Amino acid sequence: MLSKKSFVLRINPETMKLLEKWAADEFRSTNGQIEYLLQRSLLESKRWKDHVNLSDTDKSEGKKKLIIP
Repeated sequence: MLSKKSFVLRINPETMKLLEKWAADEFRSTNGQIEYLLQRSLLESKRWKDHVNLSDTDKSEGKKKLIIP
């Protein structure tokens, strides 16, 4: 298993509440949801070049699907 770095995140309560709800809706932990959102942002901005992995265009929505390794 890959090692992960721990850090403290200060976030306003309303944002945290929304993230917790979003995470629950997608069957992720809150930490997993935050990590997913950060990775997605890095990939979409092409700042995480070694891990860019966008699948073929999703025909139902006409946009690329993001696959987080």
